Amino acid sequence: MNTNTRKSAVHKHAVALALVAAFALPAAALAAEPGKFPLTPSSGTMALDHLKQYYEIPNFRIGGKYDLDADPQTWRDGGTGGTTLESLGAKPLRVAYIAVGTPQRNDKGEITNAVIVSTFYSGDSTNMYNFWYDGQPGNGFSGGAVVGPGKVIDTNRYYVVFLDALGLWGASKPSDGLGRKFPAYSYFDMVQANYRMLRDHLKIAQVEVATGVSMGATQSWVWGVMHSPSGFVKAVLPIGGTTASDGADPVGAWTFLLGQAAIESDPVWRQTNGDYYHLPVDQHPKRGLQFMWSRLQLTGFTFPVRTATPWDQIEREVFHWEPKGNQSAAWVARVKNEDPVDFWYRNDSGFNYNINKDLKRIKARTLVVHVDNDMWLLVANAKQAAKAVDGAVFASFADPTAHYAVFKAPNVLKDTIKAFIDNRFTTSLPGIAGAGGGGGAKAAVDKPAGLAK
Repeated sequence: MNTNTRKSAVHKHAVALALVAAFALPAAALAAEPGKFPLTPSSGTMALDHLKQYYEIPNFRIGGKYDLDADPQTWRDGGTGGTTLESLGAKPLRVAYIAVGTPQRNDKGEITNAVIVSTFYSGDSTNMYNFWYDGQPGNGFSGGAVVGPGKVIDTNRYYVVFLDALGLWGASKPSDGLGRKFPAYSYFDMVQANYRMLRDHLKIAQVEVATGVSMGATQSWVWGVMHSPSGFVKAVLPIGGTTASDGADPVGAWTFLLGQAAIESDPVWRQTNGDYYHLPVDQHPKRGLQFMWSRLQLTGFTFPVRTATPWDQIEREVFHWEPKGNQSAAWVARVKNEDPVDFWYRNDSGFNYNINKDLKRIKARTLVVHVDNDMWLLVANAKQAAKAVDGAVFASFADPTAHYAVFKAPNVLKDTIKAFIDNRFTTSLPGIAGAGGGGGAKAAVDKPAGLAK
């Protein structure tokens, strides 16, 4: 690509930020009244809320220890030493999902052709449905639909379950009312709670592929560690995730520790130590949450994209404690339907996460996909993780939108990913560089990515 073409492509991405920002924000919903719970909506995309289904899991232990060497039945109801929501005076753990597609069943009536899509850091099943399911307004984030009849994930062939994650939106979350009394949860809790729903409620006997982007990819790794040894999960496809977000990944840990510090820097948070639900909603410490989003977005895209973006657009994303005009406008609007405690817990769930020593447990087919120039979760770590899994294959591509290109990955590497999902994979497909390779496909500069970490 010549210099002028590259500059033009980067400029198109910069201009696109203004257009896609609307998809970054949760859909409009009524703000909670003071003292009324939950404080946050049940869906990230409220226009799709009617599609969401729920399931309660009584006496599920949150925040306990998962001994992966023990019989999985020992952590069927969560980790040892964990806390149930009922013991805190709340309702049982709630999970949420959207299911589409064509189930196939065994002689016991159990579903054997499931594909599960775990959600990203701030998202839920409605967000991923909006980005990936055919005919939705958010398909542009992904360069087109990913899930639907004849698509990369073919609903004529698979039963596809989009999952919420414990801690936000439709799943049980601190903003349901417990606030800082909510148990500290882990990625293991997220996965195990959804496993219970898949097995006990939807009667799924086998997951053909566990996939997701960003934190959804991180959960896909955990699905492989926890549930591929039994044969429940047959293949894992993490797209832009991580196997460690503690000090083993200094850049990732630094990034989100700064985000956590931003939340805690809010004067109201400092005055209340994060226990502010007794205050009117308009007095909640949401400026700290705005600060977190501004900090994350600085490196969410490549610097050339940011440099090419007009200042009047950038200014909407730059945090100010006392904004004037359009300063901080993107985050002022966004956090109206978000809760700082919810995101404090979400960040905290990653600070002790490290499954690098457990990757050898994965017995599933594994394709690791990453963005070469991701500035949050570095590609070198993804390559190392792929090396640790027997038979795993690594594929990658570069994109000006950096981490946010994860949403479009199934279309950028369409032939490769579809072949993997359909179990007709070969290492000669586009983007493949082997477990130790790198820099697979060329940058796909004409497809705007999502802004919805």
